[in-house]
Amino acid sequence: MRSYAIAYCATAAVFFTLDFLWLSKIALGFYKSRIGDMMRDQPNFTAAGLFYLVYIVGIVYFAVSPALQNGSLLTAVVSGALLGLIAYGTYDMTNLATLKSWSLTLSLVDMAWGTVLTATAAGLGYLITSRFV
Repeated sequence: MRSYAIAYCATAAVFFTLDFLWLSKIALGFYKSRIGDMMRDQPNFTAAGLFYLVYIVGIVYFAVSPALQNGSLLTAVVSGALLGLIAYGTYDMTNLATLKSWSLTLSLVDMAWGTVLTATAAGLGYLITSRFV
């Protein structure tokens, strides 16, 4: 249980930090130019918080924990990438299918980000956790 708690905290810190930088600094203009009319002035922090809480559980369960059992950074990164592609792909392809102003470019960029973000969070979550357990 201790290793799971460490993995959760480490993975969450990496994921949140990188996603915050991406959404608030790096890609804000990209998103605003494509879906600005759909964006809130302030994010719904309750919904965002719930997403982070649940999604980090998924990263730890499907990527970090198996990597810790195998002693393999590659397991964490590949499993994280696959989870990110599936999760972000579900969101983005559903939006592409149902929303008039959602573009293929937006979906592809967001899916790439979700893949890289989840792989990185899983990999660094694994590395940090493996130092403590």
